[in-house]
Amino acid sequence: MPATEPSGCISCCLHGCPCGFLGDPARECRCTGGIIQRYLGKISGPLLDRIDLHIEVPAVPYQELRGNNSGKGSNEMRVRVAEARAVQRTRGFNNAHIPVQELRKLCALDEAGERTLELAVRKMGLSARAHDRILKVARTVADLDHAERVSAKHLAEAVQYRSLDRNYWQ
Repeated sequence: MPATEPSGCISCCLHGCPCGFLGDPARECRCTGGIIQRYLGKISGPLLDRIDLHIEVPAVPYQELRGNNSGKGSNEMRVRVAEARAVQRTRGFNNAHIPVQELRKLCALDEAGERTLELAVRKMGLSARAHDRILKVARTVADLDHAERVSAKHLAEAVQYRSLDRNYWQ
């Protein structure tokens, strides 16, 4: 079940169904629609709203595990995260703890950003809490991108991190 980590975030393992094979390209899920809905219904909307990142991580095919594509290394990612956290410290708080009264100022959106966020909120039926969480995640994405302002691109990426809202709770 969900475990609170030192940073205050919540992590949990959630499979799309009890057998864990929903959407798996290599194994067949035998769960019925009713079983899947009951299983997903165990996580309430208010709890889901409090989880900032919902990311589906599919199994990595064997060829990719053995391939030479190294991607970004841990050290490079550590440096990027440290730089972003330093920017956040100059603001006086981590992005997850941006006070509501500061949120609009620190996550000011241009017209394209407003359209992106409005579309996401309407199409996904997001709550006010999920709206604010997306803004905070978008601010973090912008910080990692060394951007002073949150753009539509940053918002779109933040919305993509809400896959449980998007895929299961529609």
